[in-house]
Amino acid sequence: MIQTPEPASGTTSRQDEEFRAEVRDWLAQALNGQFRELRGLGGPGREHEAFEERLEWDRALAAAGLTCLGWPKEWGGRDATLAQQVIFHEEYAKADAPSRVSHLGEELLGPTVLAFGTEEQKRRFLPGIRNVTELWCQGYSEPGAGSDLAAVSTSAYLDGDEWSITGQKVWTSLAHLADWCFVVARTEKGSSRHHGLSYLLVPMNQPGVEVRPIIQLTGTAEFNEVYFDNARTAADLVVGAPGDGWKVAMGTLTFERGISTVGQQIRYARELADLEDVARKNGTLENAVVADRFDKAWVGLRVLRAHVLRTLESGHDGATVDARTAAGSASVTKLLWANWHRDLGELAMDVLGAPGLIADAPGDDLNAWQRLFLFTRADTIYGGSNEVQRNIISERVLGLPREARP
Repeated sequence: MIQTPEPASGTTSRQDEEFRAEVRDWLAQALNGQFRELRGLGGPGREHEAFEERLEWDRALAAAGLTCLGWPKEWGGRDATLAQQVIFHEEYAKADAPSRVSHLGEELLGPTVLAFGTEEQKRRFLPGIRNVTELWCQGYSEPGAGSDLAAVSTSAYLDGDEWSITGQKVWTSLAHLADWCFVVARTEKGSSRHHGLSYLLVPMNQPGVEVRPIIQLTGTAEFNEVYFDNARTAADLVVGAPGDGWKVAMGTLTFERGISTVGQQIRYARELADLEDVARKNGTLENAVVADRFDKAWVGLRVLRAHVLRTLESGHDGATVDARTAAGSASVTKLLWANWHRDLGELAMDVLGAPGLIADAPGDDLNAWQRLFLFTRADTIYGGSNEVQRNIISERVLGLPREARP
């Protein structure tokens, strides 16, 4: 029987164990009380599930002091240690708590503003993220650039005391529900690739912004196209200096592949164990090839876990981590989890066999395994495709010759 990995936080102090008990007790009480119907809801491919109820859940977490744990206390956080942040994500995943609706703000934009933003930007935006009163989306990918962030063509220029933004973003998660978008745009005319980009904070509720849903293979539409047509934002809502957008955007991607991936692995382990149970019941686990694939999946999950923990510790042990090492570690993390999860979806279809081709859920909806298979095709694309991650490793880390580009 495949087991959920043991806690990743290593040797813990009395304070850490007290914190674990606090988190575990709060989750148990909340998920057996007001929010008991939310267990396991939401997540990639399922963001439409009980969205308003999950929003209230996030706000309840905030009221309990369980959001933005690693932030400084002066900005509403708890100054939680690395071990305590890992503990929270472990307990959250083990409790099968619902997927967060505010993760783009809390885990991406918030740390980015803390690291690169001005004091005024921190005062303006961090409280709304901390209290889950403002939701965010990410304006990176474009139709002509895909995951190649350096090839963006969305442009912006200063018009008096405002930026004017024109262009198109695609695969923008939850844009139809977001209040704000952090947008990478080209602000230096004639610039190319990594140069001349800026990281702008743009309000979504304005005439110059149009959001169009993208219907996915799963039949859901959590991704969107976003069109900017002379959209406006204040001149001071650029994070970092104008032209430093590439550096700031890479910082955001590093935060994206941070501590929350520990909880992600526990969820993956649960999926693997559940699938093994299906395989045992329908007899496919007796096939030696299938059994070997389960073993390899378990090993792959352990490799992913070891890499993530080593990466996290290297950034919290006082040692200086150079930009190339950080970029390489983040890219390896993305390659490991994306390919592992895609392979799990393929294994699920092989375990189900021919019945897996038929929608048998109520209303001819997809069942959990069918949805997993279809949505995990996107895992190797969003957040930076496999090809882009390998280019980053080869060019920026290993120093190999650059791939030929038009």
